[in-house]
Amino acid sequence: MNNKLGIFTLFILGSASILGAGSVSAGQIYIYKDNNGSTLMTNRKSADKSLTKVKVTYYPDSNIHTYSNWGSSESSVLPSYSRNKNAFDSIIKQASAQHGVAEGLIKAVMHTESGFNVNARSPVGAQGLMQLMPATARRFNVSNAYDPHQNIMAGARYLAWLLKRFNGNTTLALAGYNAGEGNVQKYGGVPPFRETQDYVRRVNSRFQNLYHGGIGLSASSNLPANAKIIASSNNDSIQAAAPKSNPYQRQIIQAADGSFTDAPAGSYATAHASASARLYISE
Repeated sequence: MNNKLGIFTLFILGSASILGAGSVSAGQIYIYKDNNGSTLMTNRKSADKSLTKVKVTYYPDSNIHTYSNWGSSESSVLPSYSRNKNAFDSIIKQASAQHGVAEGLIKAVMHTESGFNVNARSPVGAQGLMQLMPATARRFNVSNAYDPHQNIMAGARYLAWLLKRFNGNTTLALAGYNAGEGNVQKYGGVPPFRETQDYVRRVNSRFQNLYHGGIGLSASSNLPANAKIIASSNNDSIQAAAPKSNPYQRQIIQAADGSFTDAPAGSYATAHASASARLYISE
């Protein structure tokens, strides 16, 4: 027993020095007590019956592992899943409206967690687009974590729950999504695990740089395949995207009195118009 205590004492000192640093490596930390009441810490589960396990510092909803970009930049997606990048936007919009979480935040989490891979599985067992841990999936009644609709809805619901718990603090909510809310509470902020700190930076950066304005479905996404947008507006001016050359095409302009007429050759302008428009009509 003395040898064991000596080994554990060294382990305690080593762990304490790491935990006291600004960043530590994430991993299961088991806390035991021996027959003398001494507290022992180790990253390995012990079968020693003279030791009583007090607790494990991580929680079943933690998804802590190393992250990396899916290419040369944070906007990259693996070629195999590039076509999925906007494939789930309609579900994201629905989840955002239902659970009150920003569309861009949901998509930033998805981008970071799975790179839009429906069948993604993390080294610690998280599943699907939003990388739900099995415990989290059960918590939010997910029967199939690889089903995009169930996965995204549950991920958004969990984010909403975390945002409410941490008073709208996005950084703490993201830390909870990665490390488990218990660890955020335990450390009084983002846990000192370098994987979690890196994860929070990645998601926040994608949210701010890629999706802060919302995900925005394409303006023409609901139009027939052969339809053409011939006019668009921007503040007080209206400009049209000219269609391909047509020998029977007429250019119509709106005069200052509100009437429409054929445009003269070249550009046209009126000093008294409050707005101008160009419409292209194919006959």
